[in-house]
Amino acid sequence: MLIGIIIILAYLIGSIPSGLIVGKLGYGIDIREHGSGNLGGTNTFRILGKKAGFIVTFADILKGTLATALPFLFGVDVHPLLVGTFAVIGHMYPIFAGFKGGKAVATSGGVLLFYSPVLFVTMALIFLILLLITKYVSLSSMLTGLYTIIYSLFTKDLPLIIVVSLLVAFVFYRHRTNIKRILNKTEPKVHILGKKK
Repeated sequence: MLIGIIIILAYLIGSIPSGLIVGKLGYGIDIREHGSGNLGGTNTFRILGKKAGFIVTFADILKGTLATALPFLFGVDVHPLLVGTFAVIGHMYPIFAGFKGGKAVATSGGVLLFYSPVLFVTMALIFLILLLITKYVSLSSMLTGLYTIIYSLFTKDLPLIIVVSLLVAFVFYRHRTNIKRILNKTEPKVHILGKKK
């Protein structure tokens, strides 16, 4: 019974629409009506700027971390990665935002931040390096996902391998339109250092 409550709570935590809240309360803007229409950090950066983008990204990461910590907070014998996965599902399909949410990247990172901080730090570094090289947030996210699978295989931690593979599958699925735009060379680029030429 308590396990079920924790799983539902994890989903509800993941369902908190950070981008929608920051956009409406801080700027009077529904970011679903602008840019890609996505509630995640990337669209928030593009529509509302760096400050809002960082706040939303941090909040989305925190959702995954908090949800993954629930078994420890409540003293329940259930694997934290399982619980964290439901937060990611909530982030992608939030009950509080018409089941239209983000692309699973930040919240998945939050899940791994709690379970394997070293993996999270190396993921963040690799993502930033790839972003500097490719200028594509979507491509950098997917390639970083592949790195997490390789890393998990070396740990021989079966739950980690399974959950990471599932989370990366989520990320690729949610980026399917981005993949098409990358192939068509119409995917927007970001320029961290300096302005776009």
